[in-house]
Amino acid sequence: MKLVFMGTPEFAVVTLKALIAAGHEIAAVYSQPPRPAGRGQSLRPSPVQDYAAAQGIEVRTPLSLKSADEQKSFADLKADAAVVVAYGLLLPQAILDAPRFGCFNVHASLLPRWRGAAPIQRAIMAGDAESGVTIMRMELGLDTGPMMKMGRVPITPETTASSLHDELAGLGAKLMLEVLQHPEKVGTPQPVDGVTYARKIDKAETQIDFRKSAMEVRNHIHGLSPFPGAWCFIFHVRVKILKAQVVDHPADGVGVFECGNGWIKFLAYQREGKGVMDAATFMRGFPIAPFTKLN
Repeated sequence: MKLVFMGTPEFAVVTLKALIAAGHEIAAVYSQPPRPAGRGQSLRPSPVQDYAAAQGIEVRTPLSLKSADEQKSFADLKADAAVVVAYGLLLPQAILDAPRFGCFNVHASLLPRWRGAAPIQRAIMAGDAESGVTIMRMELGLDTGPMMKMGRVPITPETTASSLHDELAGLGAKLMLEVLQHPEKVGTPQPVDGVTYARKIDKAETQIDFRKSAMEVRNHIHGLSPFPGAWCFIFHVRVKILKAQVVDHPADGVGVFECGNGWIKFLAYQREGKGVMDAATFMRGFPIAPFTKLN
């Protein structure tokens, strides 16, 4: 098929690679414009733009798709379908209508649960037992379109946002290839019940609250790992915690902290300006007395 691909982060690159490997023609790639990054704040292209440019594919980075000129330019590609993965711009109706079979989206949740910006993080933080990917035919509403295919993935006590991200990226690419084999199918309307919204992660909610249960604290840590990272103050030093474990018995109490209900053991630490350390390495340079209580 002749496709337009629309995506921005590393999560989207996995699907773009799969489409190319499957023999689809990528007429053009749309991505968010380069953004300032790093200490020098130099403009950095998105991962999708980087990869597409390396493949010799035309990349377009409009700030908006609302203008008549942009919509005509998109329609002139005469694509069979558009594949959208974490693009970051709302698609106007003229864009949705332009491809012959419409626009298909890889969404990293089991719709209608966790519509919106941060479904991977919110599923873990909420303590969901599973996550997954939904391929939907796009319409104007926020992640409201009919479902074409769905795949499920368990969320375990070891699952982090990073590990779930990678698993869902691969699953999304696989399911999208399957959907494109029969793009004429209508899909199944989303259920009315069970709708939740995965709002964007706010830095104000990243601090660990030890008044919550140990399981809630662990879910909070894992849902934000590795970015932006859940954190706490240990002796007035701000430390990110990237991996944790709920423990029934505190044992010797080293690296174990009391929560509102139960105990949590930190397994991976990161001080500001430092790399990630396991508990033993961190404790050698930053000893903490057993059963230290953190606010």
